[in-house]
Amino acid sequence: MFGTSTELPGLAPDLLVTDTTGWTPTAALAGDALDTLLASSGRRWQAQPHAAAAMAWKAYTYWLTLPAVLGWASARRVPLLTGTDTLMHFDDPRPLVTLGMRDDITVAVLPEDPLALRGLKQVRVVTDEAALLEELRRSLLDEHLTPMLDAIHSRVRLGKRTLLGSLASGVAYAVIRSADVLPGSSAESIATLLTALGVDDLIELVPGRNGKLDVQRKTCCLAFTLPKPKVCMGCCIKQG
Repeated sequence: MFGTSTELPGLAPDLLVTDTTGWTPTAALAGDALDTLLASSGRRWQAQPHAAAAMAWKAYTYWLTLPAVLGWASARRVPLLTGTDTLMHFDDPRPLVTLGMRDDITVAVLPEDPLALRGLKQVRVVTDEAALLEELRRSLLDEHLTPMLDAIHSRVRLGKRTLLGSLASGVAYAVIRSADVLPGSSAESIATLLTALGVDDLIELVPGRNGKLDVQRKTCCLAFTLPKPKVCMGCCIKQG
């Protein structure tokens, strides 16, 4: 899915971090490390604090969710991206932050998955599809993003719905941009994932160019407030 020949700014090469020197658990973003992220976002986009937080969240949640979303959609294998098993650094100036996973991160799978039979300590076998999606939600949202969201609220006035709209949009775009290599219906995969995360009311899927789906947001990421305003393709303010 990701390959090894093409580096994706925002993610560690091969996704896994074998040498954790210089890396920090992303759980720190529920504390003082959030100030570093927000300050970096403010400088990058010359944004006011609330817009910097919205843009930082949008970028962060897209790269964070990508391995879990595509792991589920392609193979029903979900790396459990808790704040302790996901790592970050700010050393690469190209992305806002670079994310990776510990090399022993737990991966949730279904009983029929070949990994379920190998007795690996980092493999968690769950009973069914519903349980797999619950593991995705628990690790990604409840144990990772919700504490970070609460920390953002302690620093800037920014609505929860605005931030979760970017999460929903990022999940949808991850599936749409990988549709050519994913099995099944993109629309069904997106609906299932967004329902599991409780954000299915924050976007709509609409016909896009070349017969592909596109995303219509119901909230705004505030990019239009930047010194060089940007109106994203699926921005809700276009409807006005």
